[in-house]
Amino acid sequence: MESSLVDLLGLESELHSESRNTGHETSSLTSEYLSHLSTLSLSSVESEENQKLAQSSHSVLLALQALSTRSYKSVIQSSEALSTLGATLSSVDKDTKQLQETLPKLEEAGQRFSQAYSKSTDNALLHRRRRAMLLARNADRLSDILDLPSLLSTAVSSSTSVSSGAGSTASASGTSGYASALDLYAHIKRIHHLYPNSGVISSVAIQAEAAMQQLTTNIITHLRSPNLKLAGAMRMIGWLRRLAPELDDKPSGGRPGAPEGGYGALFLVCRLANLNSLLDALQPLRELADQEGDANEAKDDSEKSRSRTNDSLWSSGQHTERYLKRYLEIFREQSFAILSMYRSIFPASSSDGLQSAMADKPATTSANTTSMESQTPERDPLQPILSPLSSFSLHLVELLMTTLRAYLPQVRDRSARDSLLTQVLYCAGSLGRLGGDFSLLLASLDSGGEGGEGQEKGEQQHGPYTELVLKHRALAGRLDVLASGLAGRAR
Repeated sequence: MESSLVDLLGLESELHSESRNTGHETSSLTSEYLSHLSTLSLSSVESEENQKLAQSSHSVLLALQALSTRSYKSVIQSSEALSTLGATLSSVDKDTKQLQETLPKLEEAGQRFSQAYSKSTDNALLHRRRRAMLLARNADRLSDILDLPSLLSTAVSSSTSVSSGAGSTASASGTSGYASALDLYAHIKRIHHLYPNSGVISSVAIQAEAAMQQLTTNIITHLRSPNLKLAGAMRMIGWLRRLAPELDDKPSGGRPGAPEGGYGALFLVCRLANLNSLLDALQPLRELADQEGDANEAKDDSEKSRSRTNDSLWSSGQHTERYLKRYLEIFREQSFAILSMYRSIFPASSSDGLQSAMADKPATTSANTTSMESQTPERDPLQPILSPLSSFSLHLVELLMTTLRAYLPQVRDRSARDSLLTQVLYCAGSLGRLGGDFSLLLASLDSGGEGGEGQEKGEQQHGPYTELVLKHRALAGRLDVLASGLAGRAR
């Protein structure tokens, strides 16, 4: 029936063309509708079918209008895209062919890159990149290392400024500053030992050495300070042992060094400089004593033609007495402090230093010539080096004796001279507690003849200085006997 209707209406060619253009779905719809028409009666087709078709057409029209109102932008864009779709597809096809031709070249370039910059090969660019990455990872550590010289300089300067202040708090702060500086320096030396070929570490080590030189200068300056105490001196010597280990004498060539190394000599030199500065502060009194001595010489020259009495000889010397009294006070205090500090800081070497010094000193007098001849005629040049305390004590005694020989004859008052000599004997006694008694050397003051001109008949055999030493020793012996007797009774 359907085919007869198609033939009757002459729609066969149109159905074939629609199926080619719009697809099989449209032709199937047409076939279904024709089948539906074949089932209807002629009256229904003539009366109802036209009305149904008009309603369907109107509803489709309304739907198309609503669709166009709602989606006109999308429709326009789709239309534009559809118009350029052909050109786009042709361009994509062309680019796809070019990509297919280029892929082998890209693969070859990738292989060359992987071979050139492989981790197993040595490449300068990779080496620089590794160094840059290593620097980026260790930037904080490197910054801390570069800050070490500034931290060290700050510790040195702060300890110097704090140590220059007064009070125990300032001393404790200065001590902690020195300890921090030494710890930083030890850390820098350890890093430099681990990385000796690093230029950055070498520059940091050089800056640290400069700061340590400043710290060493500060410590030596403090060793020369007048108010140095034993505890501070021991700390400073300990710091110097860490700062300047080269001063520690080591055995070389079979010749053992001094037990205290060069630190003992440095300590004695610094304290001697302090002693000289204190004695130089007496320059005004020394000038007055020199002027008094020149005046006495001029007076003695004018009285050579007249007979001189004891009163004229011992009638002046007040300025010299003041100078010598102050000189002896400073010398006794400082010399005892120096030797006692040295024996406390270097106990291993000080036990033999003063003994060897006092054993060598009588060798210069004629009384002990025979004892020196009985000793070994030749000394082994490779014997251990003696402690610097042996020669330092002799230098102190020689310094005092030179001053006494120069200025003591100018004191013409006998009581004043006896008082000064008693003070000298007290100084000798205080040093004698440390093994440096030089009271016997006072007899050499009589060799100049200055004191012999006013001697009495009972003093012809000994000079006045010798007599005073003998009296002092006799008195000391009596006191010892009395003390021993009292001790025996107490038992």
